[in-house]
Amino acid sequence: MAAKPEGKPKCKISASRKLSLKILLLTRASEELEAEKAAREEEKVRYIGEKLPPLQLTALNMDELQEICQQMHSQIDAVDEERYDFEAKVFKNYRDIYELNLKVQDLGGKFKKPALRKVRVSADEMMKALFGSRTKESVDLRGNLKSVKKEDIKQEKEMNMEVGDWRKNVEAMSDMKGRKKMFDA
Repeated sequence: MAAKPEGKPKCKISASRKLSLKILLLTRASEELEAEKAAREEEKVRYIGEKLPPLQLTALNMDELQEICQQMHSQIDAVDEERYDFEAKVFKNYRDIYELNLKVQDLGGKFKKPALRKVRVSADEMMKALFGSRTKESVDLRGNLKSVKKEDIKQEKEMNMEVGDWRKNVEAMSDMKGRKKMFDA
């Protein structure tokens, strides 16, 4: 008997057990997601309370209100500058990651092409390679080519010259006699 290769043993869990484990994992993951959302909300509230204390606007005169507005505008400007800096850093990092991924793809996709040798093959050897041993005699490849006579070339040139001026042909064929000429020819 042949010995079975040793590796990971096949898992022998029933389908119902797999389903129950999957349901348990999904419920646990959803609970953790909810806990993370709650923690984020608490962190957001804490951060806002830290950065922006509640305003006491009662019993303030106009100068004090204007001073508070100027402070708020300066804080908004500082936050906008920080946000812009962070966005620029994130954009730069994404661009760097993209360029590095392109470099990895370029390096992984290259391979050396083998140098090809020039091989001289006669027509007989090529036919043997293409058709195998079916062709015993050498085949004349030029024998199947179409032969062209010089008279045919001259006739084609004359026809091209006749058709050259289309206005004369249209004027000649414009009446019924011209059409009769066309059908007679």
